[in-house]
Amino acid sequence: MSKRTTFVLLGVSALLATPATADAKPRQHVPQATAVGTGGAAATADGVATAAAIRVLRRGGNAVDATIAAAAVLGVTEPFSSGIGGGGFMVVRKPGGKVTTIDSRERAPAAMRPDSFFENGEALEFDDARYSGLSGGVPGTVAGWGKALRRHGTWSMRRVLRPGIRVARDGFVIDRTFNEQAQDNAEHFDDIAASKALYLDADNTARDVGTVLRNPDLARSYERIGRLGAKGFYRGPVAKALVGAVQSPQLTADADHTWRPGLMTLRDLRDYTAPRRRPAHVSYRGLDVYGMGPPSSGGSTVGEALNILEGVPNWPALSRTQKYHWFLEASRFAFADRGRWLGDPDYFDVPLAGLLSQSYADERRALIDPAMAQPGAVAAGDPTDNAGSSRAPSATVASDPLRSTTHVTVADKQGRVVAYTFTIESTGGNGIVVPGWGFLVNNELTDFDYSAPTTATGARAANAPEGGKRPRSSMAPTIVEQRGVPVLAVGSPGGSTIITTVLQILLERYDLGATLPEAIAAPRAAQRNGATTQAEPAFIASPEGQALASQFGHKFVPPSPLPPSNGEIGAATGIELRPRGRLIAAAEPVRRGGGSARVVRPR
Repeated sequence: MSKRTTFVLLGVSALLATPATADAKPRQHVPQATAVGTGGAAATADGVATAAAIRVLRRGGNAVDATIAAAAVLGVTEPFSSGIGGGGFMVVRKPGGKVTTIDSRERAPAAMRPDSFFENGEALEFDDARYSGLSGGVPGTVAGWGKALRRHGTWSMRRVLRPGIRVARDGFVIDRTFNEQAQDNAEHFDDIAASKALYLDADNTARDVGTVLRNPDLARSYERIGRLGAKGFYRGPVAKALVGAVQSPQLTADADHTWRPGLMTLRDLRDYTAPRRRPAHVSYRGLDVYGMGPPSSGGSTVGEALNILEGVPNWPALSRTQKYHWFLEASRFAFADRGRWLGDPDYFDVPLAGLLSQSYADERRALIDPAMAQPGAVAAGDPTDNAGSSRAPSATVASDPLRSTTHVTVADKQGRVVAYTFTIESTGGNGIVVPGWGFLVNNELTDFDYSAPTTATGARAANAPEGGKRPRSSMAPTIVEQRGVPVLAVGSPGGSTIITTVLQILLERYDLGATLPEAIAAPRAAQRNGATTQAEPAFIASPEGQALASQFGHKFVPPSPLPPSNGEIGAATGIELRPRGRLIAAAEPVRRGGGSARVVRPR
């Protein structure tokens, strides 16, 4: 949701949405795009979440503790983009310098097969696949929080969840973005009894802007997880209710859509793990850029594109327009490889070393015309000579444009930095709120290339559905170092445009002279190996946008003006770490209603 959410100090235990009045005494949040200071910093999409992170830092918690506290609040105030019913990726830089990652991506149930989304020999339409129990992957968020706290945190799970419990119990004021996102799902929410009760009024429309929403069921979920740790989610009544909701969605009497049963079982939940993985890493113009490796395609695709840009001849002398041409074409070629080669490394031999090798980037760069855009999609290359892999490649399948996510960036005074992106996939997930526990289930399994599970040669696609497999992701939490010192952390929501958003922010910050707040605010363009490039209207109208179209042959189309994109691409947050402990926290000034950036000690 946009970040005019409001914390409400009301001791009410029953679920209701009521008008915000003077008696309610809501504390209205005003978005804050930039903050400068010392002692620690946080940037999220929501002011209540950012405030929670800053309170943790001020009370002695570290960046990991603060990240999870903020994430729990976002599960209340941004439930259509995040929550314990989903999963994500966390990149952590320790004070000593080691960078590690935690993979809490959802997994397919053991019973899933490549043709699970097929009926009568045909793949289901996206909405039919999404709004169903079938699309719900085994959630990884809670396991990821538990792993992060055990490995890197200082506070207990019970303590970091307290801010989320308070907001869920006391409520927040619904703003325009929250209302729009709920309304965009209303025709499906009104089919599911628990979803309707939580997010819709009696007339089956979204709860009104200005009313207070409380979610005591989610507070109970957090309390149970706080007492028992991750097993409080993956075993017992929460697990049973989740499996029941997925296998047999509880429909209203007037439900008017077909809701297919899912495959998730209690054993699938008990067997879930959130592994640590080595980060994807490239060097770029004296910087070390760390991101998320497979099953995310974020780190590899950003890294490959940076490697392509690294070797562009006479780069410093190029104009801004020329550099943007190279950015768009590098994105095109990197996305071609993403579609063919990226999947769960436990199921597919991803040639990551080849994709991130400079020699392979040199091969791809040689195919780019420095004066003209490619007229359409380009073929994937073959990085296996560089990586030593021999596994057959997969097909390229276009990404759904309506995915939603949220990103948290936190740094503490000890030099620990966290970039954490997590999601429930599409805005509103699969539409099913778990009865009695107050959270939406993800639809992550539609992230598989479910309509094309085999390649033209008949081989299994890299991102085909399979039991136990994690679907490919585009999330790209990123940490940048210079000479062993952290200098930047950044990430964004936006489906596959996450990759281009993070890449463009790095281009603006390190190649085009922008400050971090300027780089986050800059108009965006996203080339994902297509005949057209999606670009915000301000980019299309800019001098470089006009020149790219008229002189370089780029064809631009605006994002959908309807929710959830609202004509926008991404909603990034980031932190820049400057000498002598100075921090610049930055969030979106406008997109998705504006974000929130704060520091422990403002200057």
